[in-house]
Amino acid sequence: MSRIPAPAENPAELAKWHPPDFPHDPLLLFRVLQVHPELASRMRVLGSGLLAHGRLPERDREIVIDRITARNGARYEWGVHAAHYGPQVGLSAEQLANTTEPRPSAEAWSEADLALLAAVDQLDATASLDDAMWARLRDRYSDPQLVELIVLTGWYRTIGYLCNALGLEPESWATPWPAG
Repeated sequence: MSRIPAPAENPAELAKWHPPDFPHDPLLLFRVLQVHPELASRMRVLGSGLLAHGRLPERDREIVIDRITARNGARYEWGVHAAHYGPQVGLSAEQLANTTEPRPSAEAWSEADLALLAAVDQLDATASLDDAMWARLRDRYSDPQLVELIVLTGWYRTIGYLCNALGLEPESWATPWPAG
């Protein structure tokens, strides 16, 4: 359930939100967004662009999404990505669960992954990146990728706001939030 009920489904609009091979019904988040179709259509363009047409490596994209949604307690969105997208890009169940920890485990991640997780943490905490973090990221990413990383982090923080404030219950197939 949600604090705002989803309107009657518009299959044509909802079909635009997922790739053709998505094995689940349209997400509750997308159904609820249809209470404001104009905003939903604008959000879909940016969201699908980041998810399906970005310049960041897919695995890095998912690390960013899982970490920022976890940091913001967005269990709904974290569970969707941990169930569907994370495994597709090679993230293990241990790594996905570790994104919810206050301090990621050095044993679960490479040095490059730890730097990416730290960048997400810094962006979330300060809305910026210090010079040392920028230099670490600059060694790995191009200018377009750096801009995308910042936008991706902010976008999924916004999605976290939506999921949390709307009171969205996790999808039945989503990965449950780790106990502890």
